[in-house]
Amino acid sequence: MDIKTFKALGGKLPPHIARLLRGPTGIGKSHVVRQLAEDKGKVFIDVRGSTMSEGDVVGYPDLKTMETTGVATMCVPAWFARACREPSVLMLDELNRSLPAVMQAFFQICLDRELGNDAEGIPHRLHPETEIYAAINVGNEYDVNDMDPALLRRFWVCDLEADLDGWIEWAKDNGLDNILVDFCRQEPAHWRVDAAGAASGTVLPTPASWHRLDETLKFAGWEPSNFAGSATPDGFYALALGMVGAEAAIAFVNFVRDYERVISAEDVLEGRVTGEELKDAEAGILNNVIDKLTEHCKDNKWTAKQSNRVADFGLGLGGELMVQLWNKISGSNNLPNIQKLHKKMGSEVVKAVQASRNL
Repeated sequence: MDIKTFKALGGKLPPHIARLLRGPTGIGKSHVVRQLAEDKGKVFIDVRGSTMSEGDVVGYPDLKTMETTGVATMCVPAWFARACREPSVLMLDELNRSLPAVMQAFFQICLDRELGNDAEGIPHRLHPETEIYAAINVGNEYDVNDMDPALLRRFWVCDLEADLDGWIEWAKDNGLDNILVDFCRQEPAHWRVDAAGAASGTVLPTPASWHRLDETLKFAGWEPSNFAGSATPDGFYALALGMVGAEAAIAFVNFVRDYERVISAEDVLEGRVTGEELKDAEAGILNNVIDKLTEHCKDNKWTAKQSNRVADFGLGLGGELMVQLWNKISGSNNLPNIQKLHKKMGSEVVKAVQASRNL
């Protein structure tokens, strides 16, 4: 399941149904749950099981109360107490990398929604509107504990996959640098590298590491957009190296340096570039331009002149690329723009499709 689908479905479950997210590290499990909490106006509580001991979860004996009442009671941790007081989204991360006792305590929270007890023997229960999201990393590169199938059936289990299109949409909405996003769009092989088979200790790019790199570059005052088409500052490569690894860092630095060669949607809309000029360009460049035009179409009203330029661009490309442009623009659901394009290129698209079927 991609993250966009998960966001649409995760919020539709009753609060008492625990959700279990499975997927490789760095694809955005924690971040998407944080967004769900913000969208619902609930407190987000992030608890990482791999860093905890048993006492950090189940709490410690309340000796003072025990002296007074003679009843064994536990002081539950502050994060659990808060999730009991107010509607929250409780994220139990790295569940299967936890110590066995911690893992069992997390299971009690997920399945029973309670921990410990007060002096009357009444367990501390989560707020009725508190939602639980547990997350586990999967893959041969992790030192993990297996989960019993009998426990799995108590969760709504979601196997998350890395989703470049969804990440790009999220990145744009959250203000990541345009050139960094364009690099990931044009060089998907460097956006995320599967750790399986990689040497131990190798730094590899993930969606999360590109997000951290964006934050770090902005903090340093080194936004890639400020250096497009020119040399990057000393230390730019080394900083990227520590976040995304050597291959991705080298490719990224070269991309920023040569960015003036990358075609934007505005280049087509303003007539600075034509399809005839680009039809022999690399497939990655052409696909990138088509994607940019599609993104631009979603949120903008094109003038008749701009629509004609896009149509001319598609006609200049011809064949499969023209059909691909038409299909993607049609998928934007911006009807006024689509209607303008149809007047000029619709018949040619139909001819191209019919010709391909007759081959």
